[in-house]
Amino acid sequence: MTNDRVFNFSAGPSVMPESVLERAAREMMNYNGSGMSVMEMSHRSKIYQGIFDETKVKLKAALSVPDTHEILFLQGGATLQFAQIPMNLICGKAADYAVTGNFAGKAAREAEKYGTVNVIYDSTSTGHDRIPAQSELKFSENPEYFYYCANNTVYGTEWQYTPHAPCPVVCDMSSDILSRSVDVSKYGMIYAGAQKNMAPAGLTVVIINKSLAGRELAYTPEIMSYKTMIEKDSMLNTPPCWCIYMLGLMLDWLEANGGVEGMAELRKERSAIVYDVLDNSSLFIPHAQRASRSEMNVTFRTLSAELDAEFVKGAASRGLVNLKGHKLTGGLRASLYNAMPIEGAIKLAEYMKEFEVSHV
Repeated sequence: MTNDRVFNFSAGPSVMPESVLERAAREMMNYNGSGMSVMEMSHRSKIYQGIFDETKVKLKAALSVPDTHEILFLQGGATLQFAQIPMNLICGKAADYAVTGNFAGKAAREAEKYGTVNVIYDSTSTGHDRIPAQSELKFSENPEYFYYCANNTVYGTEWQYTPHAPCPVVCDMSSDILSRSVDVSKYGMIYAGAQKNMAPAGLTVVIINKSLAGRELAYTPEIMSYKTMIEKDSMLNTPPCWCIYMLGLMLDWLEANGGVEGMAELRKERSAIVYDVLDNSSLFIPHAQRASRSEMNVTFRTLSAELDAEFVKGAASRGLVNLKGHKLTGGLRASLYNAMPIEGAIKLAEYMKEFEVSHV
């Protein structure tokens, strides 16, 4: 890290690689000899179409997306997908949801407007501290799809397996996409808000099995129809042009750093450094059960809210920022996304040890 940069542990928008930011800065005023910024380009221009097409090719390669699936570059974040998914897939019938965190709960409540929602697993009673085993998922009769959130940023839990279901599987991968290998063919649909591992806020990536398109409810707005967006190649209207360009730069960085496999190794190394402190501490209390721990969002607390606040303040003075927990839970949270340097995890672990020595 450069001397004037902090270690940003924000859950999103989150840290981005310095080399990507530097490249974007170099190309800001004059992209590839065009005499203009990508921010100024028409999305219908030949030069921008090249950026768009290349980014899709890079993402398809990074995730080994099969030809059965289409990549869409949309807007509205995960929150819009909470409605867009049932509008397109529930067919006025029923779908099964696993509620393992705040955003999965929001998605289930939104889907109730468009069909019957069967919550087949809910970890609310234990504070969303665990992920169910496959045997705990009791699917309803003939669901149109099964929905789950792969990584829960608020509570710090993560599915360590791909659940099997008697229907298409739909997954919110906003927080851990591109951080580990995924067999896309096992999913009816994957989506992700880009602002954690992929690009700045404003882009939502949808990867959908094309066979699921064309089932939308009659009143679904045209812009929320997966079928229409596939037919228009995400350009029914102006797409989030800058964010798509930034995703392309991030994918170049990803490939240069070992691809998804390289990120999987780094995420284990980073999170192990922090969890090792938690597991040997008498001051810090981890939230998630061990088998359900997220390697993206480490959630914990001290013995009191006052100590939590003191920890956050002291961390910021050392250039370790955005460690305050979500407003729903309080406590502390360290988000360790792909772009977080190993050095950041080491510095955080060192500060945690120092803080404990001075407060126990």
